[in-house]
Amino acid sequence: MHSYTLCADDFALSRPISETIAELALAGCINAISCMAALPGWIDDAALLAPLMGARAGVQMGLHLVLSGERPLTDMAIRGPDGRLPSADQMMVLAYLGRLDPRELAREIDAQFTAFRHMTGRRPDFVDAHQHVHVHPQLRRLVIAATQVHAPRAWVRNPADRPGSMMRRPFAGKAFGSSLHALGMKDRLARAGLSSNDSFAGHYDFRADYADLLPRFFTAAGRGHLVMCHPGAGHLEGDTIAAARIAEAAVLRTLPLRDRLEAYGLREIT
Repeated sequence: MHSYTLCADDFALSRPISETIAELALAGCINAISCMAALPGWIDDAALLAPLMGARAGVQMGLHLVLSGERPLTDMAIRGPDGRLPSADQMMVLAYLGRLDPRELAREIDAQFTAFRHMTGRRPDFVDAHQHVHVHPQLRRLVIAATQVHAPRAWVRNPADRPGSMMRRPFAGKAFGSSLHALGMKDRLARAGLSSNDSFAGHYDFRADYADLLPRFFTAAGRGHLVMCHPGAGHLEGDTIAAARIAEAAVLRTLPLRDRLEAYGLREIT
């Protein structure tokens, strides 16, 4: 039997995004939420998760580490004049060149784990990072080490999959790029005693027809299949995928996940 996780990223990026994600979870349309505990909205928005905290709700709560593009919780020398961390692409380059300060990054990662637990009263069920920067050198090691300390039973997102599976889904080029960066991630997690998803989907250009794409993201699933999504509402300044968030939410709210999977001919959810 396979298990399927449909995870909404970016909770706490804005109030309308958080409200939309909470609404979808309460309706059973998604079964995982990845939370940006480093953002100012987290303190207020975390209250929206209260009805979903019980095990009976069937919703996993994860930490969406913010290590690029936003203002960190701690005082970091790497911040730009506006107080923000470098962009995801810039962080990737710095990571591959070995130019990131592991001590200050470790402090920031620890602070975000603490912020998550402070507002939820629990450890995260899973860990990932905004724009998947956690898979890059230096960052990968630090995130794994922090997860071992703060949430040793959590699973860590591996945004990679088998070549044959990726070829059967839309936007295979994006999926292959993600898998390339995550090379060796699954084995590294296993050596650290941490689990991960077995297959991964959800890549697209944020312009294509989401109603057409969503069923195809569940094609060629592994035993523990993870599909990322980014539902939301409103138009946050600087959010280049705001329109896609609205479109995703409209599609996701049409069916509870259990019914959706049955419609796709799939048999089990977590």
